Amino acid sequence: QVQLVESGGGLVQPGGSLRLSCAASGSILSIYTMAWYRQAPGKPRELVAAITSGSSTNYAASAKGRFTISRNNGNNAVYLQMNSLKPEDTAVYYCNAFLTQYGLGPDDYWGQGTQVTVSS
Repeated sequence: QVQLVESGGGLVQPGGSLRLSCAASGSILSIYTMAWYRQAPGKPRELVAAITSGSSTNYAASAKGRFTISRNNGNNAVYLQMNSLKPEDTAVYYCNAFLTQYGLGPDDYWGQGTQVTVSS
């Protein structure tokens, strides 16, 4: 059983910063890509940023220059540093990992989500 647990969401004023964390646990053999997605009310879930096991990164246009994704392979953790936050960044942020468990093939796993609200 694999679990992804996020933390770090909350309420922040426009222009502020937040750091999201996500830790994966369970019978994990290897984690390939880890990513952050977000879903605002009435909108589809969208990719915010992704990072491979080799630390190659990919960002949504809306996140470039403001957000930084990083990971700690030893702790099976991924982080999202969000700066210069805007009201339109308000959403539930989900951690995602594409990984292999012992004895199973690779699959996608999701965290429960953490709310980020940007408002004055």
